[in-house]
Amino acid sequence: MKILTNAEQIVTCNTNGKNFKSGKELSELEVLTSHSIVIENDLIKDILPTQSLKNFSKYEIVDLRNKIILPGLVECHTHTAFAGSRADEFKMKLDGIHYEEIAAKGGGILKTVNAVREISLTEFVELIKPRIEDFISQGITTLEIKSGYGLDFENEIKILHAIKILDEIYPIDIVPTFLGAHTYPKEFRDNHEEYINELVNKMIPHIAKNNLAEFCDAFCETSAFSADEVDLIFSAAAQHGLKLKLHTEQFNSIGGLDVALKHKAISVDHLEVLKPEDISKLASSDIVCDLLPGVSFFLNHHFAPARELIDSGAVVALSTDYNPGSSHILDLHLIMQIAALKMQMRIEEIINAVTINAAKSLTRNDSVGSIEIGKKADFSVFNTNEYSDIIYSVGRNLNCMTIKNGEVIYSRV
Repeated sequence: MKILTNAEQIVTCNTNGKNFKSGKELSELEVLTSHSIVIENDLIKDILPTQSLKNFSKYEIVDLRNKIILPGLVECHTHTAFAGSRADEFKMKLDGIHYEEIAAKGGGILKTVNAVREISLTEFVELIKPRIEDFISQGITTLEIKSGYGLDFENEIKILHAIKILDEIYPIDIVPTFLGAHTYPKEFRDNHEEYINELVNKMIPHIAKNNLAEFCDAFCETSAFSADEVDLIFSAAAQHGLKLKLHTEQFNSIGGLDVALKHKAISVDHLEVLKPEDISKLASSDIVCDLLPGVSFFLNHHFAPARELIDSGAVVALSTDYNPGSSHILDLHLIMQIAALKMQMRIEEIINAVTINAAKSLTRNDSVGSIEIGKKADFSVFNTNEYSDIIYSVGRNLNCMTIKNGEVIYSRV
């Protein structure tokens, strides 16, 4: 057995078995002092006052003096599997050209698609590795990665195979999501029906049969897929056993939210232009509102109404949306800090949003996301004695140790 001891604070994000937090619960962390965590195999066996521990010789001791322990962070929305650069588009954005205008000129997602189609599987895996290692250094123990930059059968499958290989290489849990419905590839720009047929009758059945993805995602937007088109895609995905997530209400509100609710999607992501009258729809459900402040920051766009969602009782998570075009931000800590400074989220709400609620967004909240007996021994350890420092230290990563399944997988102590 192993014991984590002498930490200044253990921020448990305890849910008392509920395994997510909504509304006012997001402000509750449960912070323990003078406690230790006992690990047996890869699970949390006990959490108890340090002074009650006897026979220390039977434990492997991990001394975390002058540090704090959080649950392993969960990154629940990324596009980490991309190739190429869109730095030139960033310059265009700074010159005042809108994201959708760049996409209409052949830039945006389709530029990344061209780069992904040109790279080999082996090269692709090597390209992504440093990004995953960066996430691990931040204390992330569960990481979602989407496809969506292939947009044909061969290359979407290549991306998902790369994600599968990376999951086998790294000790963290890497969760694959199929996003073939990211936008229309150039060869189907004028034949949407045929591309949807490709998604529904070829890609989704193959991916489900070969367990290449756990989730199916789509982008419901005027420049991508309509609500009716998403409805067709989600019907097929659900029929084949894939869980559902949806990019929606980012630039325009075109009915995606209602489709997500109809199909009981696990999460709706973005919500920057969510209509005030639709907030109650989310508050009355347990669908996760995955907010992506990095996009708003990067594009000088509206921020999602985090305060209104939380105050109404919704389940709110946060993630980076790390991608080459609209949020080239790999740092989840910076996202947390932006949420505090620009979205009126409290520090406690932010911590719950990147732990237990982010875990719910990936349907892993029964095993990770909070420090509770019986859950996986996944932890992020921070070089501070007060959890508010994580948000206060803008632009800095205070994580100094990442523990996955009870094993230290990263340390700079």
